[in-house]
Amino acid sequence: MASGIERLDHVNLRTGRLAEMIAWYRDVLGLNEGKRPDFSFPGAWMYAGSRALVHLVGTPEHPKDEQDDLKMEHVAFAATGLKAMLARAEAAGARTRLRRVPGFPIVQLNIWDPDDNHLHVDFDLAEADGLEFA
Repeated sequence: MASGIERLDHVNLRTGRLAEMIAWYRDVLGLNEGKRPDFSFPGAWMYAGSRALVHLVGTPEHPKDEQDDLKMEHVAFAATGLKAMLARAEAAGARTRLRRVPGFPIVQLNIWDPDDNHLHVDFDLAEADGLEFA
């Protein structure tokens, strides 16, 4: 079999609000800050279990918003615990939108972090019982 891409390893985000982003990814998405190489610049690696899925890089100021020249629209994660994550997001005041994926038993929790990065977190449709979709 030929070698090739197997899975998404991580996403790297630059931010001028490092502490706020660490807290958001911990408190809203449930990731844990963990071991990170001793780089010469500030940052944090946010883990789901043993995988560092989100690498945050601290910058002196907030990176410029290039919405008109957007290269990557979103990053997606698969998860369980939809109602708990939605409650944490709402408690944090995060912008959210819940959508069903047409033709698939998947519900997407679209959510934006403090730097307005668009994430969507995919859940099994069965977890959405009693919830309303956008």
